[in-house]
Amino acid sequence: MNTESDNRSEEYIYRVLSVEKTEPPEGMPKGNWHHYVIGRGKSIIEGLQMGSLAAVTQYAEVFVEGLNERAAGGNSSYAPRKKK
Repeated sequence: MNTESDNRSEEYIYRVLSVEKTEPPEGMPKGNWHHYVIGRGKSIIEGLQMGSLAAVTQYAEVFVEGLNERAAGGNSSYAPRKKK
């Protein structure tokens, strides 16, 4: 069953939208570079990473997992520490 609240919650989950081969950034070593795009609703995060398509895709997926854990208030290594 797909309700409006289900669609709304899906909008707030980060996802890897694309990973594509690109030229190295200026001043960086030549190699196998990829441009990745992560999105959540209207928010977009873009980055460049050196490595194979599979390695950069995995990097972006791990990044997305951390963002989603942090957004959900889970135990992300990126989440701020609670004050004692």
